[in-house]
Amino acid sequence: MRYWITNVKVNTAVDPAEQELDILVENGKIAALGKYDSGEKLDGDGLHVFPGLVEAHCHLGLDGWAMRYEGADYNEKNETVTPELDAIDSINPLDETVRHALEGGVTSVGAGPGSANVIGGTFAAYKTYGDRIDDMIIRKRVAMKCAFGENPKFCHQTSGVSTRMTNAAKLREILFKTREYQRKIEAAGDDASKRPDFNFKLEAMLPVLRGEIPLKAHAHQANDILTTIRIAKEFGVKLTLEHCTEGHLIARHLAKEGYPVAVGPSMTNASKVELRNRTFATPGILQKAGCQVSIITDSPVTPQEYLGLVAGLAVRSGMDPFGALQAITINPAKHLGIEDRVGSIEPGKDADLIFCTGSIMDSMTQVRRVVVNGQSVVIKL
Repeated sequence: MRYWITNVKVNTAVDPAEQELDILVENGKIAALGKYDSGEKLDGDGLHVFPGLVEAHCHLGLDGWAMRYEGADYNEKNETVTPELDAIDSINPLDETVRHALEGGVTSVGAGPGSANVIGGTFAAYKTYGDRIDDMIIRKRVAMKCAFGENPKFCHQTSGVSTRMTNAAKLREILFKTREYQRKIEAAGDDASKRPDFNFKLEAMLPVLRGEIPLKAHAHQANDILTTIRIAKEFGVKLTLEHCTEGHLIARHLAKEGYPVAVGPSMTNASKVELRNRTFATPGILQKAGCQVSIITDSPVTPQEYLGLVAGLAVRSGMDPFGALQAITINPAKHLGIEDRVGSIEPGKDADLIFCTGSIMDSMTQVRRVVVNGQSVVIKL
């Protein structure tokens, strides 16, 4: 399928200027940006076009519509360390919240286990349009979830984790064991008789030690954020920082370390002691310090469809508007390692586009059309 999108104002998320461009879509991809020449065209009715929004950290499809106390599948409560779990096995693409996300312009998400466990399992990146998760996956495993602070302490205080020291020690323990497991596998070479006995948990952790996926670290409090960094550097593993509620208090350190940061959820109350310094100013402060910032809803904590609004509230608290747009498009795509496909309007990328009556960060804006892989999947006249 080949067609031109005309009569639109294009926000690419890589150029700060809104431009009057036509978009050529071919076989589900953005083929070119320029001016219509010939062939089929879709009239954009003068609307503002943005890349489909991207969420770097949520639980969409694992904890969904009316599921808070029964039916939710995002926290394994029987063990504290569960790296062998894959988010794809819990995601329900037919949940109402996935449709709400799509209608709100969020077309790609990184979703996975919650923060009850020291290690919770792997996050997956997927498109929000479809009825079978296998067909919606962008990348099956984008990161290994780990968690610090009050959640593991609260959820497992009678079963193995009651202090931050224990939390860190359990993470170090499995990293040490995985490193030794890896050493034995490499030493065995092709001799199967010398290979260590199969260990499901350690096998799941090997991609982290090999640098294939990062640790995705839930950390709100400043000291937890810095402990996360300390451990990642000890073992030489990749890392992304999730939530970063007190990130603004240590902005210069985070800018120096250079790890990607995902900030939020900010549109919630300070329900825990580690959220007492929550502010919508955090993303802007970290961006100005030089960090790669993504803004997150942590849905369902904040409903997924409000991602653009949350970015708008960050702008109201001082964040640069273009930086805020990048924080819900190209930056989370980079955060998840899927920027080759989504996050901006550029030739070669998936044709995931949203047509809006104004800025996607304005509370009065309506999303009129959503295109995923070149197909119009939401149309609101």
